[in-house]
Amino acid sequence: MKEQRVERILKALEEQGLSQMLIVDPLSIYYLTEYANDPYERFFGLLLRKDGQHVLFLNKLFYAPENSGVKEVWFSDTDPVAEVVAPYLMRDAVLGVDKELTARFLLPLMEKKAAAGFVNSSLAVDKTRGVKDAEEQEKMRRASDINDAAMAKFRSLVHEGVTEREIADQMLQIYQDLGAEGFSFTPLVAFGANAADPHHEPDDTVLKEGDCVLFDVGCVKDHYCSDMTRTFYYKSVSEHCREVYETTRAANEAATAIIRPGVRLCDIDKAARDLITAKGYGPQFNHRLGHFIGLKDHEFGDVSSAFDWKVEPGMIFSIEPGIYLVGDTGVRVEDLVMVTENGVEPLNHYSHELDIID
Repeated sequence: MKEQRVERILKALEEQGLSQMLIVDPLSIYYLTEYANDPYERFFGLLLRKDGQHVLFLNKLFYAPENSGVKEVWFSDTDPVAEVVAPYLMRDAVLGVDKELTARFLLPLMEKKAAAGFVNSSLAVDKTRGVKDAEEQEKMRRASDINDAAMAKFRSLVHEGVTEREIADQMLQIYQDLGAEGFSFTPLVAFGANAADPHHEPDDTVLKEGDCVLFDVGCVKDHYCSDMTRTFYYKSVSEHCREVYETTRAANEAATAIIRPGVRLCDIDKAARDLITAKGYGPQFNHRLGHFIGLKDHEFGDVSSAFDWKVEPGMIFSIEPGIYLVGDTGVRVEDLVMVTENGVEPLNHYSHELDIID
């Protein structure tokens, strides 16, 4: 067990008035135990208790964890999950559950009155995972270093006659050659007007002169994710596209410049959005400025007008303003950043300069 992480979650639960929580999100269980498992449809849970009598519930189909440091309770496919879990719950206390617990497992526990009540306590885990410890920070740096190196190699794949799909099909091997385990999400490769779709999937579009070339890519290294976007141009760039690019770049840099402990997430979003709006492209910046990231490419927490959280040292999130002109072009410039004690540390170092590929 990662005791310091467990203690942080228990403290957060105590602030919610809770003394126990059932966690079923596999990534959160890995975060606390370093035991990685994908249960598919089967139950897989970690019970945290204020008194330290934690329990890891495991189906006999799963492999045994190495020194989990917690009591292990094994069950089979035919065992009723509620009957397995209930004896370990404090019946006279409210049970916190995470947002991933499905009705097929939650409702039988409720029907058995296995606890005094049931509440969604996901924020205790989500906010804890949102502030990375020193070990996680170093893993996030390494993942982003690989992404920087990969971006240079992806750029080299751009040539006359190439298609989006042909570039995308080469990306996994490049990541693996650089030491990554795989993608953190399906890579986005978009030429020209396709870049106006923020979630375009690579297709057989052929590159032509004057097109923008947008790469939104990420990899996984030691279970931690990277994510970045760069937009290039092929052979030439119009003055119109240059303005869109420089506006997007300036928005990224303006937002990053104000990050320091105590600044609100919504104000970071506003710094980028106001700049883009002043240039006349406000409606074409149609998504939040950023998202939290770590064991998953999109973790709980937004850099948006909906989140007034004050940022803390150890928080890592994306800064990714974009301008999307349907039928014309699209630009996004994205970095991961980490809040430090005194300011901010960008985790990506690949240049923001407008880059025309010959």
